[in-house]
Amino acid sequence: MSDRLLSVAQVAERLGTTERFPRRLVAERRVAFVKVGRHVRIPESALAAFIDSNTVQPVRRRRSRYGRAA
Repeated sequence: MSDRLLSVAQVAERLGTTERFPRRLVAERRVAFVKVGRHVRIPESALAAFIDSNTVQPVRRRRSRYGRAA
């Protein structure tokens, strides 16, 4: 397994949040993690999967051909 393990601080920095958010993700079991003694580490692949699964794609709205009715 060559997946790099990130600390909570590193995950928070990558997500642009405080450390509280990744800790909450771990507590709610919303992201995969590894316990190394009392330390929590999150694999890069798990973080990428979390980001991919929560990415919302924009909706393309079609323009009305006739415009609005008066």
